[in-house]
Amino acid sequence: MSDKAKAELAPTGILRAGINLSNFLLVTGRSAAGDPDGVAPDMARAIAAELGVPVKYVPFKTPGELGDQVGKNIWDIGLIGAEPQRAEKIAFSAAYVEIEATYMVPAGSPIKSIADVDRKGVRIAVSARSAYDLWLVNNIKNATLVQVSGLDAAYEKFMSDKLEVLAGLRPGLLKDVAKAPGLKILDGKFTAVQQAVGTARPNLAGAAFLAAFVEKAKKSGLVAELIERHKVKGLSVAPAA
Repeated sequence: MSDKAKAELAPTGILRAGINLSNFLLVTGRSAAGDPDGVAPDMARAIAAELGVPVKYVPFKTPGELGDQVGKNIWDIGLIGAEPQRAEKIAFSAAYVEIEATYMVPAGSPIKSIADVDRKGVRIAVSARSAYDLWLVNNIKNATLVQVSGLDAAYEKFMSDKLEVLAGLRPGLLKDVAKAPGLKILDGKFTAVQQAVGTARPNLAGAAFLAAFVEKAKKSGLVAELIERHKVKGLSVAPAA
């Protein structure tokens, strides 16, 4: 590790780690001290240990809010989905974990597969500015996105307005599918959300350090150990870069 990387990633002597509280797979609870607990906070703690500095968690309600604060001296590293729009200002490592994103449809829906969704007249409820929403914005050509703030609100909109489709992470949809009779989750995925570690683009040495750390964490079994420790279902170690 270079001194430059440490200076870029912990300019205050503490690693300030931006954590997205809305990702229930990566943040599964709170510690006794009230800090976020889960795979993402543990990854941040491991990065801080490698740098030889303490970690301080900077929590955000949504990934969009976390991303908006890049370069504003609020956080030094951010643990969120690596999407093209965010990558304009954030230098991301390769993914350390992946989460399948797919669709849920109501009872009796004529939509039987992922390929059936992107058609005129289909309305897709989605949590605004989530990583999979950013993917849908870039890739959906014919269907209409109905963007709602928050996971629960997207489900409520889907049900109350009788929308044709709800987009979400498979683990979350597995919870939602039990809420009403006849709901069905489609097989397959429209994307896999790549959860990565990023820093502000000017931090070239810091970004190189993070990229190397993530590859080492996957290869050594650290990421798999964190998933097992927190007993997370629906999360898998991302392949090597």
